Amino acid sequence: MEVRAATKSGICYSANDMILGANRAFLRMFGFLLFLILFAVRLDLRAQETSAAPPSPDSKATMQADFLAAADEVLSQMSEITGLKLRTPLKKSLRSREEIRAYVIKQMNEEKNPAERYADERSAEAFGLLPKGFDLDAFMVDVLTEQVEGLYDPKTQEFYIADWSPLDEQRMVMAHELTHALEDQHFQIEPWVKAARPNEDAELARDAVLEGSAMAAMVDYLMLGTGRSLKDLPDFDYSMLMGDLASTPTLKKAPPFLKDVLIFPYMSGLTFSAAVFRDTGWAALSGVFQKPPVSTQQILHPGLYRSGKIPVDVTLPAIEKLLGAGWTKLDENIMGEFGWKEVLKQFLGDDRAKSMAAAWDGDRYSVYEQGQTKKLALVSRLQLDSLEHMARFFGQYSEALEKKYSGRKNLFRRANFFSFDTPDGSVFLDCFGFECVAVEGTTRKVFDGVIKAIHWPAAPQPPKEPGSAPAKTAMIPPSGGSIVRAWGAASTSSQLAADPDPHYSAR
Repeated sequence: MEVRAATKSGICYSANDMILGANRAFLRMFGFLLFLILFAVRLDLRAQETSAAPPSPDSKATMQADFLAAADEVLSQMSEITGLKLRTPLKKSLRSREEIRAYVIKQMNEEKNPAERYADERSAEAFGLLPKGFDLDAFMVDVLTEQVEGLYDPKTQEFYIADWSPLDEQRMVMAHELTHALEDQHFQIEPWVKAARPNEDAELARDAVLEGSAMAAMVDYLMLGTGRSLKDLPDFDYSMLMGDLASTPTLKKAPPFLKDVLIFPYMSGLTFSAAVFRDTGWAALSGVFQKPPVSTQQILHPGLYRSGKIPVDVTLPAIEKLLGAGWTKLDENIMGEFGWKEVLKQFLGDDRAKSMAAAWDGDRYSVYEQGQTKKLALVSRLQLDSLEHMARFFGQYSEALEKKYSGRKNLFRRANFFSFDTPDGSVFLDCFGFECVAVEGTTRKVFDGVIKAIHWPAAPQPPKEPGSAPAKTAMIPPSGGSIVRAWGAASTSSQLAADPDPHYSAR
Protein backbone atom coordinates (compact mmCIF):
# COMPACT_ATOMS: atom_id res chain seq x y z
CA MET A 1 0.00 0.00 0.00
CA GLU A 2 1.22 3.47 -0.81
CA VAL A 3 0.56 6.01 1.87
CA ARG A 4 2.34 9.20 0.95
CA ALA A 5 3.40 11.99 3.17
CA ALA A 6 2.43 15.36 1.81
CA THR A 7 5.77 15.87 0.09
CA LYS A 8 7.17 14.82 -3.23
CA SER A 9 10.23 13.44 -1.55
CA GLY A 10 7.60 11.64 0.38
CA ILE A 11 7.38 8.54 2.29
CA CYS A 12 4.69 5.96 2.31
CA TYR A 13 4.29 3.72 5.26
CA SER A 14 4.14 -0.01 5.41
CA ALA A 15 1.49 -1.36 7.63
CA ASN A 16 2.16 -5.00 6.85
CA ASP A 17 5.90 -4.67 7.30
CA MET A 18 6.22 -2.37 10.24
CA ILE A 19 7.58 -4.44 13.00
CA LEU A 20 8.26 -3.79 16.62
CA GLY A 21 11.53 -5.24 17.78
CA ALA A 22 9.71 -6.66 20.73
CA ASN A 23 7.00 -8.20 18.61
CA ARG A 24 7.61 -8.71 14.95
CA ALA A 25 4.06 -9.06 13.70
CA PHE A 26 2.26 -6.51 15.74
CA LEU A 27 2.15 -3.78 13.13
CA ARG A 28 1.38 -6.06 10.20
CA MET A 29 -2.31 -5.63 10.70
CA PHE A 30 -2.25 -2.37 8.83
CA GLY A 31 -1.51 -3.23 5.24
CA PHE A 32 1.14 -4.06 2.72
CA LEU A 33 3.54 -1.44 1.40
CA LEU A 34 5.72 1.48 2.35
CA PHE A 35 6.46 3.48 -0.78
CA LEU A 36 9.46 5.76 -1.20
CA ILE A 37 10.01 7.99 -4.21
CA LEU A 38 13.60 7.01 -4.77
CA PHE A 39 16.35 9.39 -5.75
CA ALA A 40 14.14 12.40 -5.00
CA VAL A 41 17.15 14.39 -3.88
CA ARG A 42 19.41 13.11 -6.62
CA LEU A 43 16.82 14.01 -9.23
CA ASP A 44 16.42 17.47 -7.63
CA LEU A 45 12.74 17.05 -6.93
CA ARG A 46 11.97 19.66 -4.29
CA ALA A 47 9.57 18.76 -1.52
CA GLN A 48 6.31 20.61 -1.77
CA GLU A 49 2.83 20.35 -0.34
CA THR A 50 0.26 18.50 -2.41
CA SER A 51 -3.37 19.47 -2.27
CA ALA A 52 -4.92 17.76 -5.25
CA ALA A 53 -8.71 17.81 -5.17
CA PRO A 54 -10.79 14.80 -6.22
CA PRO A 55 -11.38 14.72 -9.97
CA SER A 56 -14.62 15.90 -11.51
CA PRO A 57 -16.94 13.28 -13.03
CA ASP A 58 -16.19 14.60 -16.53
CA SER A 59 -12.49 13.86 -16.17
CA LYS A 60 -12.83 10.36 -14.75
CA ALA A 61 -13.17 8.59 -18.10
CA THR A 62 -10.03 10.26 -19.42
CA MET A 63 -8.17 9.53 -16.19
CA GLN A 64 -9.19 5.88 -16.32
CA ALA A 65 -7.93 5.47 -19.88
CA ASP A 66 -4.64 7.24 -19.08
CA PHE A 67 -4.22 5.18 -15.93
CA LEU A 68 -4.76 1.86 -17.71
CA ALA A 69 -2.36 2.77 -20.50
CA ALA A 70 0.31 3.88 -18.05
CA ALA A 71 -0.16 0.80 -15.85
CA ASP A 72 0.20 -1.52 -18.85
CA GLU A 73 3.36 0.29 -19.93
CA VAL A 74 4.96 0.23 -16.47
CA LEU A 75 3.93 -3.40 -15.96
CA SER A 76 5.71 -4.34 -19.18
CA GLN A 77 8.79 -2.43 -18.07
CA MET A 78 8.85 -4.03 -14.63
CA SER A 79 8.46 -7.46 -16.22
CA GLU A 80 11.48 -6.76 -18.38
CA ILE A 81 13.51 -5.43 -15.43
CA THR A 82 12.77 -8.32 -13.07
CA GLY A 83 12.54 -11.11 -15.62
CA LEU A 84 9.12 -12.08 -14.20
CA LYS A 85 6.59 -12.63 -16.96
CA LEU A 86 2.94 -11.73 -16.48
CA ARG A 87 1.14 -15.06 -16.21
CA THR A 88 -2.46 -13.88 -15.93
CA PRO A 89 -4.10 -10.53 -16.68
CA LEU A 90 -3.92 -8.11 -13.76
CA LYS A 91 -6.95 -6.25 -12.47
CA LYS A 92 -6.30 -2.51 -12.23
CA SER A 93 -8.58 0.29 -11.04
CA LEU A 94 -8.71 3.88 -9.84
CA ARG A 95 -10.09 4.32 -6.33
CA SER A 96 -11.26 7.34 -4.39
CA ARG A 97 -9.65 8.51 -1.17
CA GLU A 98 -12.62 7.18 0.78
CA GLU A 99 -12.43 3.75 -0.87
CA ILE A 100 -8.73 3.34 -0.17
CA ARG A 101 -9.09 4.59 3.39
CA ALA A 102 -11.87 2.07 3.98
CA TYR A 103 -9.58 -0.66 2.67
CA VAL A 104 -6.83 0.39 5.09
CA ILE A 105 -9.17 0.16 8.08
CA LYS A 106 -10.55 -3.18 6.89
CA GLN A 107 -7.04 -4.63 6.59
CA MET A 108 -6.17 -3.43 10.07
CA ASN A 109 -9.17 -5.20 11.56
CA GLU A 110 -8.74 -8.40 9.55
CA GLU A 111 -5.05 -8.94 10.27
CA LYS A 112 -5.43 -9.12 14.05
CA ASN A 113 -8.32 -8.88 16.46
CA PRO A 114 -8.36 -6.25 19.24
CA ALA A 115 -7.05 -8.69 21.86
CA GLU A 116 -4.06 -9.61 19.69
CA ARG A 117 -3.32 -5.96 18.97
CA TYR A 118 -3.52 -5.19 22.66
CA ALA A 119 -1.03 -7.96 23.42
CA ASP A 120 1.37 -6.65 20.81
CA GLU A 121 1.15 -3.11 22.11
CA ARG A 122 1.83 -4.18 25.70
CA SER A 123 4.77 -6.33 24.60
CA ALA A 124 6.38 -3.28 23.02
CA GLU A 125 5.70 -1.35 26.22
CA ALA A 126 7.32 -4.10 28.31
CA PHE A 127 10.57 -3.73 26.37
CA GLY A 128 10.50 0.05 26.70
CA LEU A 129 9.90 0.55 22.97
CA LEU A 130 6.63 2.44 23.44
CA PRO A 131 5.61 4.73 26.29
CA LYS A 132 2.89 3.58 28.65
CA GLY A 133 -0.57 4.34 27.33
CA PHE A 134 0.54 4.94 23.74
CA ASP A 135 -2.45 4.43 21.42
CA LEU A 136 -0.86 2.44 18.63
CA ASP A 137 -4.12 1.76 16.77
CA ALA A 138 -4.94 5.46 16.53
CA PHE A 139 -1.39 6.29 15.51
CA MET A 140 -1.36 3.77 12.69
CA VAL A 141 -4.73 4.87 11.34
CA ASP A 142 -3.41 8.44 11.27
CA VAL A 143 -0.24 7.37 9.46
CA LEU A 144 -2.03 5.29 6.88
CA THR A 145 -4.72 7.82 6.10
CA GLU A 146 -2.63 11.00 5.89
CA GLN A 147 -2.56 10.66 2.12
CA VAL A 148 -3.07 7.30 0.43
CA GLU A 149 -1.54 6.71 -2.99
CA GLY A 150 -2.20 3.13 -4.05
CA LEU A 151 -1.73 -0.53 -3.32
CA TYR A 152 -1.50 -4.05 -4.65
CA ASP A 153 -3.82 -6.43 -2.83
CA PRO A 154 -2.57 -10.04 -3.02
CA LYS A 155 -5.87 -11.35 -1.66
CA THR A 156 -7.85 -10.08 -4.65
CA GLN A 157 -4.81 -9.83 -6.99
CA GLU A 158 -5.80 -6.30 -7.90
CA PHE A 159 -3.81 -3.08 -8.21
CA TYR A 160 -5.44 0.16 -7.04
CA ILE A 161 -4.27 3.72 -7.59
CA ALA A 162 -5.52 6.95 -6.01
CA ASP A 163 -7.70 8.90 -8.42
CA TRP A 164 -6.40 12.28 -7.19
CA SER A 165 -2.71 11.49 -7.77
CA PRO A 166 -1.03 13.05 -10.87
CA LEU A 167 -0.10 10.54 -13.55
CA ASP A 168 3.66 11.20 -13.28
CA GLU A 169 3.52 10.30 -9.59
CA GLN A 170 1.30 7.31 -10.32
CA ARG A 171 4.08 5.80 -12.42
CA MET A 172 6.40 5.78 -9.42
CA VAL A 173 3.76 4.02 -7.34
CA MET A 174 3.19 1.55 -10.16
CA ALA A 175 6.88 0.62 -10.41
CA HIS A 176 6.86 -0.54 -6.80
CA GLU A 177 3.41 -2.08 -6.59
CA LEU A 178 3.50 -3.85 -9.95
CA THR A 179 6.74 -5.53 -8.90
CA HIS A 180 4.74 -7.05 -6.06
CA ALA A 181 2.05 -8.11 -8.51
CA LEU A 182 4.59 -9.91 -10.67
CA GLU A 183 6.24 -11.53 -7.64
CA ASP A 184 2.83 -12.64 -6.44
CA GLN A 185 2.06 -14.42 -9.70
CA HIS A 186 5.34 -16.32 -9.48
CA PHE A 187 5.83 -16.84 -5.74
CA GLN A 188 2.41 -16.26 -4.02
CA ILE A 189 3.79 -13.61 -1.71
CA GLU A 190 1.22 -13.62 1.08
CA PRO A 191 1.42 -17.35 1.94
CA TRP A 192 5.16 -17.17 1.35
CA VAL A 193 5.57 -14.52 4.05
CA LYS A 194 3.16 -16.22 6.45
CA ALA A 195 4.99 -19.53 6.09
CA ALA A 196 7.58 -18.15 8.51
CA ARG A 197 5.03 -17.94 11.33
CA PRO A 198 5.06 -18.13 14.27
CA ASN A 199 8.68 -16.87 14.12
CA GLU A 200 8.11 -13.13 13.78
CA ASP A 201 11.79 -12.37 13.21
CA ALA A 202 11.85 -14.73 10.23
CA GLU A 203 8.58 -13.23 8.98
CA LEU A 204 10.08 -9.75 9.09
CA ALA A 205 13.07 -11.04 7.13
CA ARG A 206 10.70 -12.24 4.40
CA ASP A 207 8.92 -8.89 4.45
CA ALA A 208 12.30 -7.27 3.84
CA VAL A 209 12.83 -9.49 0.80
CA LEU A 210 9.52 -8.33 -0.68
CA GLU A 211 9.98 -4.65 0.03
CA GLY A 212 13.69 -4.62 -0.70
CA SER A 213 13.25 -6.29 -4.08
CA ALA A 214 10.45 -3.88 -4.99
CA MET A 215 12.70 -0.99 -4.00
CA ALA A 216 15.49 -2.46 -6.12
CA ALA A 217 13.09 -2.68 -9.06
CA MET A 218 12.22 0.99 -8.57
CA VAL A 219 15.90 1.92 -8.71
CA ASP A 220 16.24 0.07 -12.01
CA TYR A 221 13.04 1.68 -13.28
CA LEU A 222 14.42 5.14 -12.52
CA MET A 223 17.63 4.25 -14.36
CA LEU A 224 15.94 3.00 -17.52
CA GLY A 225 17.69 4.39 -20.56
CA THR A 226 20.95 5.07 -18.72
CA GLY A 227 22.47 1.67 -19.37
CA ARG A 228 22.96 1.19 -15.65
CA SER A 229 21.15 -0.63 -12.86
CA LEU A 230 21.27 -1.25 -9.13
CA LYS A 231 24.23 -3.60 -9.38
CA ASP A 232 26.25 -0.73 -10.87
CA LEU A 233 25.88 1.26 -7.62
CA PRO A 234 27.79 -0.86 -5.07
CA ASP A 235 28.82 2.05 -2.84
CA PHE A 236 25.59 4.02 -2.83
CA ASP A 237 24.23 5.01 0.59
CA TYR A 238 20.58 4.04 0.33
CA SER A 239 19.74 5.83 3.58
CA MET A 240 20.05 9.08 1.60
CA LEU A 241 16.79 8.19 -0.07
CA MET A 242 14.76 8.50 3.10
CA GLY A 243 14.55 12.26 3.28
CA ASP A 244 13.26 13.93 6.44
CA LEU A 245 10.97 11.60 8.34
CA ALA A 246 10.01 14.39 10.71
CA SER A 247 8.40 16.27 7.82
CA THR A 248 5.22 14.22 8.11
CA PRO A 249 2.69 15.43 10.69
CA THR A 250 2.09 12.06 12.33
CA LEU A 251 5.73 11.01 12.56
CA LYS A 252 6.66 14.29 14.23
CA LYS A 253 4.95 12.98 17.34
CA ALA A 254 5.88 9.30 16.94
CA PRO A 255 8.24 7.49 19.32
CA PRO A 256 11.67 7.21 17.64
CA PHE A 257 11.40 3.43 17.52
CA LEU A 258 8.35 3.54 15.26
CA LYS A 259 10.33 5.50 12.67
CA ASP A 260 12.98 2.77 12.60
CA VAL A 261 10.39 0.05 12.40
CA LEU A 262 8.63 1.71 9.47
CA ILE A 263 11.82 1.91 7.46
CA PHE A 264 13.54 -1.42 8.10
CA PRO A 265 11.92 -3.64 5.41
CA TYR A 266 12.56 -1.03 2.74
CA MET A 267 16.04 0.31 3.39
CA SER A 268 17.60 -2.80 4.93
CA GLY A 269 15.70 -4.90 2.41
CA LEU A 270 17.08 -2.78 -0.43
CA THR A 271 20.64 -3.12 0.88
CA PHE A 272 20.13 -6.88 1.15
CA SER A 273 18.76 -7.06 -2.40
CA ALA A 274 21.65 -5.01 -3.74
CA ALA A 275 24.12 -7.44 -2.15
CA VAL A 276 22.31 -10.55 -3.38
CA PHE A 277 21.81 -9.19 -6.92
CA ARG A 278 25.34 -7.80 -7.26
CA ASP A 279 26.83 -10.72 -9.18
CA THR A 280 23.95 -12.16 -11.21
CA GLY A 281 21.31 -9.43 -11.14
CA TRP A 282 17.63 -10.35 -11.10
CA ALA A 283 18.39 -13.98 -11.89
CA ALA A 284 19.09 -14.35 -8.15
CA LEU A 285 15.53 -13.41 -7.14
CA SER A 286 13.95 -16.83 -7.53
CA GLY A 287 16.70 -18.35 -5.41
CA VAL A 288 15.90 -15.98 -2.56
CA PHE A 289 12.22 -16.97 -2.68
CA GLN A 290 13.19 -20.64 -2.75
CA LYS A 291 15.66 -20.21 0.11
CA PRO A 292 14.48 -17.17 2.09
CA PRO A 293 16.52 -15.54 4.85
CA VAL A 294 15.69 -17.03 8.23
CA SER A 295 16.35 -14.00 10.42
CA THR A 296 16.68 -10.23 10.36
CA GLN A 297 20.35 -10.87 11.09
CA GLN A 298 20.70 -12.31 7.58
CA ILE A 299 19.02 -9.19 6.18
CA LEU A 300 21.34 -6.88 8.13
CA HIS A 301 24.40 -8.97 7.22
CA PRO A 302 23.92 -10.47 3.74
CA GLY A 303 27.17 -12.40 4.11
CA LEU A 304 25.52 -14.46 6.85
CA TYR A 305 22.67 -15.25 4.44
CA ARG A 306 25.20 -16.50 1.89
CA SER A 307 27.02 -18.56 4.52
CA GLY A 308 23.74 -20.01 5.80
CA LYS A 309 24.12 -19.07 9.47
CA ILE A 310 21.10 -20.40 11.38
CA PRO A 311 19.98 -18.93 14.74
CA VAL A 312 20.13 -21.07 17.86
CA ASP A 313 16.77 -22.43 19.02
CA VAL A 314 16.16 -20.81 22.43
CA THR A 315 13.43 -21.96 24.83
CA LEU A 316 11.69 -20.49 27.86
CA PRO A 317 9.67 -22.19 30.60
CA ALA A 318 6.03 -21.28 31.28
CA ILE A 319 5.76 -19.30 34.51
CA GLU A 320 2.02 -18.77 35.03
CA LYS A 321 2.04 -20.98 38.12
CA LEU A 322 5.06 -19.17 39.52
CA LEU A 323 3.40 -15.79 38.99
CA GLY A 324 0.20 -16.85 40.74
CA ALA A 325 -3.50 -16.20 40.23
CA GLY A 326 -4.62 -13.61 37.74
CA TRP A 327 -1.57 -13.72 35.49
CA THR A 328 -1.88 -14.71 31.83
CA LYS A 329 0.60 -14.94 28.98
CA LEU A 330 0.09 -12.20 26.41
CA ASP A 331 2.83 -13.05 23.99
CA GLU A 332 5.83 -15.25 23.25
CA ASN A 333 8.15 -14.92 20.27
CA ILE A 334 11.58 -14.01 18.90
CA MET A 335 13.04 -10.53 18.66
CA GLY A 336 16.07 -11.19 16.47
CA GLU A 337 19.03 -8.92 15.90
CA PHE A 338 16.87 -6.07 14.64
CA GLY A 339 14.67 -6.15 17.73
CA TRP A 340 17.53 -6.27 20.20
CA LYS A 341 19.28 -3.49 18.34
CA GLU A 342 16.17 -1.35 18.79
CA VAL A 343 15.86 -2.16 22.50
CA LEU A 344 19.51 -1.34 23.17
CA LYS A 345 19.29 1.79 21.04
CA GLN A 346 16.53 3.18 23.26
CA PHE A 347 18.93 3.36 26.19
CA LEU A 348 22.51 3.16 24.88
CA GLY A 349 22.51 4.92 21.50
CA ASP A 350 22.76 3.67 17.94
CA ASP A 351 26.47 2.86 17.68
CA ARG A 352 26.65 0.76 20.83
CA ALA A 353 23.36 -0.95 19.98
CA LYS A 354 24.52 -2.00 16.50
CA SER A 355 27.79 -3.39 17.79
CA MET A 356 26.20 -5.36 20.63
CA ALA A 357 23.17 -6.65 18.71
CA ALA A 358 25.43 -8.04 15.96
CA ALA A 359 26.57 -10.67 18.49
CA TRP A 360 22.99 -12.06 18.60
CA ASP A 361 22.83 -15.82 18.09
CA GLY A 362 19.23 -16.52 19.07
CA ASP A 363 16.59 -15.46 21.58
CA ARG A 364 13.07 -15.85 22.93
CA TYR A 365 10.87 -13.67 25.10
CA SER A 366 7.52 -13.97 26.85
CA VAL A 367 5.22 -11.29 28.29
CA TYR A 368 2.66 -11.81 31.06
CA GLU A 369 -0.05 -9.50 32.43
CA GLN A 370 -1.81 -9.39 35.78
CA GLY A 371 -5.50 -9.02 34.98
CA GLN A 372 -6.53 -6.67 37.79
CA THR A 373 -3.47 -4.45 38.16
CA LYS A 374 -2.38 -4.62 34.48
CA LYS A 375 1.21 -5.04 35.64
CA LEU A 376 3.56 -6.68 33.16
CA ALA A 377 6.20 -9.36 33.61
CA LEU A 378 8.84 -9.84 30.91
CA VAL A 379 11.15 -12.83 30.55
CA SER A 380 13.81 -12.78 27.85
CA ARG A 381 16.62 -15.19 27.06
CA LEU A 382 19.38 -14.27 24.64
CA GLN A 383 22.28 -16.31 23.31
CA LEU A 384 25.43 -14.48 22.23
CA ASP A 385 28.05 -15.75 19.81
CA SER A 386 30.98 -15.79 22.26
CA LEU A 387 31.82 -15.62 25.95
CA GLU A 388 33.40 -12.23 25.39
CA HIS A 389 30.19 -10.87 23.90
CA MET A 390 28.17 -12.42 26.70
CA ALA A 391 30.30 -10.48 29.20
CA ARG A 392 29.88 -7.28 27.23
CA PHE A 393 26.14 -7.80 26.95
CA PHE A 394 25.85 -8.30 30.70
CA GLY A 395 27.55 -4.96 31.31
CA GLN A 396 25.68 -3.04 28.65
CA TYR A 397 22.23 -4.45 29.37
CA SER A 398 22.77 -3.79 33.08
CA GLU A 399 23.25 -0.15 32.16
CA ALA A 400 20.21 -0.20 29.88
CA LEU A 401 18.00 -1.66 32.61
CA GLU A 402 19.08 1.04 35.05
CA LYS A 403 18.14 3.69 32.51
CA LYS A 404 14.86 1.96 31.77
CA TYR A 405 13.58 1.93 35.36
CA SER A 406 13.29 4.96 37.62
CA GLY A 407 12.78 4.66 41.35
CA ARG A 408 15.04 1.62 41.62
CA LYS A 409 16.53 0.59 44.94
CA ASN A 410 18.41 -2.29 46.57
CA LEU A 411 20.84 -2.70 43.68
CA PHE A 412 22.84 -5.91 43.97
CA ARG A 413 25.66 -6.68 41.55
CA ARG A 414 27.98 -9.60 41.05
CA ALA A 415 30.20 -10.54 38.11
CA ASN A 416 27.42 -12.10 36.07
CA PHE A 417 24.33 -11.24 38.12
CA PHE A 418 22.50 -7.96 38.68
CA SER A 419 19.21 -7.15 40.38
CA PHE A 420 17.24 -4.25 41.83
CA ASP A 421 13.72 -3.44 43.01
CA THR A 422 11.19 -1.05 41.45
CA PRO A 423 7.63 -0.05 42.41
CA ASP A 424 6.37 -2.41 39.68
CA GLY A 425 8.41 -5.44 40.75
CA SER A 426 12.01 -6.58 40.82
CA VAL A 427 14.40 -6.82 37.87
CA PHE A 428 17.02 -9.55 37.42
CA LEU A 429 19.77 -10.11 34.85
CA ASP A 430 21.77 -13.33 34.97
CA CYS A 431 24.36 -14.58 32.49
CA PHE A 432 25.75 -18.10 32.23
CA GLY A 433 27.84 -19.61 29.47
CA PHE A 434 26.96 -17.87 26.21
CA GLU A 435 23.50 -16.80 27.44
CA CYS A 436 21.79 -14.08 29.44
CA VAL A 437 18.33 -14.19 31.02
CA ALA A 438 16.41 -11.08 32.12
CA VAL A 439 13.30 -11.31 34.30
CA GLU A 440 11.47 -8.02 34.87
CA GLY A 441 8.46 -7.01 36.93
CA THR A 442 8.36 -10.08 39.20
CA THR A 443 9.84 -11.42 42.45
CA ARG A 444 12.97 -13.26 43.45
CA LYS A 445 10.89 -16.43 43.81
CA VAL A 446 9.75 -16.21 40.18
CA PHE A 447 13.26 -15.48 38.97
CA ASP A 448 14.67 -18.45 40.90
CA GLY A 449 11.96 -20.62 39.37
CA VAL A 450 12.96 -19.56 35.86
CA ILE A 451 16.65 -20.28 36.53
CA LYS A 452 15.83 -23.67 38.00
CA ALA A 453 13.57 -24.58 35.06
CA ILE A 454 16.36 -23.94 32.53
CA HIS A 455 18.82 -25.92 34.69
CA TRP A 456 21.18 -23.09 35.55
CA PRO A 457 23.09 -22.84 38.84
CA ALA A 458 21.40 -20.77 41.53
CA ALA A 459 22.15 -17.06 41.33
CA PRO A 460 23.89 -15.20 44.16
CA GLN A 461 21.68 -14.15 47.06
CA PRO A 462 21.63 -10.49 48.13
CA PRO A 463 22.70 -9.58 51.66
CA LYS A 464 20.04 -9.68 54.32
CA GLU A 465 20.37 -5.92 54.82
CA PRO A 466 20.41 -4.35 51.33
CA GLY A 467 23.10 -1.77 50.83
CA SER A 468 22.74 1.60 49.19
CA ALA A 469 22.72 1.96 45.43
CA PRO A 470 26.07 2.55 43.74
CA ALA A 471 26.71 6.01 42.39
CA LYS A 472 26.58 4.95 38.76
CA THR A 473 26.55 1.99 36.43
CA ALA A 474 29.83 0.17 35.90
CA MET A 475 31.76 1.48 32.93
CA ILE A 476 31.35 -0.57 29.74
CA PRO A 477 34.34 -0.72 27.38
CA PRO A 478 33.83 0.26 23.74
CA SER A 479 33.36 -2.35 21.04
CA GLY A 480 36.54 -4.33 20.51
CA GLY A 481 38.09 -3.13 23.78
CA SER A 482 39.35 -5.40 26.50
CA ILE A 483 36.91 -6.51 29.15
CA VAL A 484 38.39 -6.71 32.61
CA ARG A 485 35.86 -7.91 35.14
CA ALA A 486 35.86 -10.05 38.24
CA TRP A 487 34.94 -13.31 36.58
CA GLY A 488 36.62 -15.65 39.03
CA ALA A 489 39.63 -17.42 37.56
CA ALA A 490 38.87 -16.01 34.10
CA SER A 491 39.46 -12.31 34.81
CA THR A 492 39.87 -11.02 31.26
CA SER A 493 37.93 -11.33 28.03
CA SER A 494 40.79 -13.24 26.41
CA GLN A 495 40.67 -15.79 29.22
CA LEU A 496 36.91 -16.07 28.83
CA ALA A 497 37.20 -16.63 25.12
CA ALA A 498 39.80 -19.32 25.67
CA ASP A 499 37.76 -21.25 28.21
CA PRO A 500 36.78 -24.58 26.56
CA ASP A 501 33.69 -24.98 28.77
CA PRO A 502 30.70 -23.24 27.10
CA HIS A 503 28.89 -23.27 30.45
CA TYR A 504 31.56 -21.49 32.42
CA SER A 505 30.16 -19.44 35.28
CA ALA A 506 31.75 -18.00 38.40
CA ARG A 507 29.07 -18.07 41.05
